[in-house]
Amino acid sequence: MSVLRHIPNALTCANLICGCLGIISLFTNKIESAYFIWAACVFDFFDGFAARLLKVTSPIGKELDSLADVVSFGVLPALAMYTWIGNTTGQYLPLVAILIAVFSALRLAKFNIDETQSDSFIGMPTPANALFISALPFLPDALHSWVFLPASLLTITVIFSLLLVAPIKLLALKFKHFGWQGNQLRFTFLIISVLLLFLFRAGAIPFIILFYVGVSLGSRLAGAETK
Repeated sequence: MSVLRHIPNALTCANLICGCLGIISLFTNKIESAYFIWAACVFDFFDGFAARLLKVTSPIGKELDSLADVVSFGVLPALAMYTWIGNTTGQYLPLVAILIAVFSALRLAKFNIDETQSDSFIGMPTPANALFISALPFLPDALHSWVFLPASLLTITVIFSLLLVAPIKLLALKFKHFGWQGNQLRFTFLIISVLLLFLFRAGAIPFIILFYVGVSLGSRLAGAETK
């Protein structure tokens, strides 16, 4: 058991390593940084899963997880956006991309002191935000040329940075059990997401994230109307 208790933190460190390698890839242009963000998301999911399975959650693990997430889902997508904007604009405008890192850190700090975010998240989760940004280069050509206009990239940066700290409740994909009852929305979202990925591959990810936001807000509005 003494070895097993280190597995969650080892997975968290793997998340952090992916974030660092992704940053390096932006400067070397050897590998798309998106792949490292996606790998970091996998490790981020399994570190929490392993901690719950092995019952070895700890304050250190929680803090380490947030520090790794700041790098992989805050700094890395911010630098990716910086390079994209910088390819088409002047010297200072790309600095707007730093908002992604700043608001990701704020989002994670708020999450660490908020004990109510178990069945839902308040604000866009940082992995979801990073997934959206990382998959933009994989959009179909017709959309790609429009999205990578400077005005579009700057608009995406500002809107999604604000979504990170917005006081809106979004669905948490945390399964307390795997029965259908109580998880209908989660299973439905996952099934549709898998189908979209199968049909459109990585280009589907931005639409899945938008669908996630829409489903979350729609379910909240429907719940409010029935009360």
